[in-house]
Amino acid sequence: MSLLGRAKRGPAAPPGVRRVVRLNNGFQLLFNLLWWMPVFYEYQRQAGLSDSQIFGIQSVYYVAFCLLEVPTGFIADRIGQRTCLRLGAAVMTAANLVPVALPSATGFLLHFLAIAAARSLVSGASSAYLYEYLHAEGAGERYVQAEGTARALGLWAKIACWPLVGVLMGTVHQAPYLLTAACTLGSLACAAALPALPPPPSAPPPAGAVPGGGFLDSVRQAWKVLRTSRALGPLMVQGVAIFTLARICQVNLFQPLLLARAVPVADHGAVLSAMTVAEALGSSRPGWIRARLSDTAAVTVLSLVMAGSLAATALSGAAATIAWLCVFAAATGLAYPVQRYLINAAIPPTPYRATLLSLESIIDRGVCALVALAVGAYLAADRLDALLLHAALGTCVLLGAVAVALRLVRRRPGPGADTGTPSDRALSR
Repeated sequence: MSLLGRAKRGPAAPPGVRRVVRLNNGFQLLFNLLWWMPVFYEYQRQAGLSDSQIFGIQSVYYVAFCLLEVPTGFIADRIGQRTCLRLGAAVMTAANLVPVALPSATGFLLHFLAIAAARSLVSGASSAYLYEYLHAEGAGERYVQAEGTARALGLWAKIACWPLVGVLMGTVHQAPYLLTAACTLGSLACAAALPALPPPPSAPPPAGAVPGGGFLDSVRQAWKVLRTSRALGPLMVQGVAIFTLARICQVNLFQPLLLARAVPVADHGAVLSAMTVAEALGSSRPGWIRARLSDTAAVTVLSLVMAGSLAATALSGAAATIAWLCVFAAATGLAYPVQRYLINAAIPPTPYRATLLSLESIIDRGVCALVALAVGAYLAADRLDALLLHAALGTCVLLGAVAVALRLVRRRPGPGADTGTPSDRALSR
């Protein structure tokens, strides 16, 4: 069986399902293959930007992303997820041409603002489209593997392409941005080829919903779905542990941790590549963990593995730290597609799916922003090892609270208890 094959043999998927999965793989790979990522700091410095300008633009980017998440989720629910994917890919293509045409502080600010808009347009819509299409075609059980395979392919593409960027930039200075624009144009072609979602079965609108209501009404209805769902709130909180640990480790703590263990800077790229390989392997095999544990238990166990791996680095030397980081990355890869499925399955039939997924994204990034402030305080006080141990302890406390909440809602009768809705199945898996 190939590396990205199914974890369990089963009946072949219908041709239409296989086509959509392939198009989703292509879209995710090409949309997220940012060739400029390893060199954007140096590229901006060569364009004359100071460190304060570079990091100031990054701060604006994160704020813009959070502010745009819910409005773009509303747009996806209103104009359709497929249309939103096409719009996001088109905006991303234009965004990556801005630094070529305008290599200045203004140009890079516009570049990152456009990227924030494009990524927020796609973040909830892509997952919602794939989930709804597969379930409408009776292939919902393939969603987790499809998410994992798409993520793994994107990671393998980065492993293959990123080492070439420095050479390409030395040959054609604008190459990182031109190649990224070419890839995102390819993602637009994939989105354009996606079929329309089958019409949903007729169902009464949520109580209090206003047909064709505006943005605030959609947010209010999405919030009502979140409040009344038995599983969605606890599962979103459970996902916070994965997103925050992964983001903080791979972005904020990666280099400080390696430097503290006396790993030479020249070897940091190789360590990141090894972690990416481990994450890709995990993402390609979510069926391995699902065959052994229920979905909620799998996410909990993998989150604990991530926290334990991070804590173990506090007691390790250079070689062991690298090994634990690879374990951390593999657990991240395994956990992500399963958590994506749990969130989607916990959302009842509703026209506000993309808005709800955007709300989840804001929760994740909001917690991550608060943790990042704490990380800065710990590092300023030279307490890296204490930070690693406290992060692991905090994760355990959070997961314990989620486990108690899920146990309580399992015992409490809910509106879907007699009908076997996806929300109930999310609780039982």
